[in-house]
Amino acid sequence: MALPSQPITLTADQIAELNRKLATMRHDINNQLSLIMAAVELIHYKPETGERMMAMLIEQPPKISAALIQFSNEFEQCMGITRP
Repeated sequence: MALPSQPITLTADQIAELNRKLATMRHDINNQLSLIMAAVELIHYKPETGERMMAMLIEQPPKISAALIQFSNEFEQCMGITRP
């Protein structure tokens, strides 16, 4: 990973946009984690729902990973960080 060799300057609009994207990512990940917790609790109290809930559980980690990767890429681009 190559970091910028000179200081970078961000405008107030760029900082606001990064903050908005970070807030959106936090919100989305929190929702996905809430779904996981709800499904686990439902399986705990109603084991017969396990098969149906497993499909939903399996979908969540890739969504979380995709959100983190997307924000990371946007952050690195904004900061001038490059990957080999």
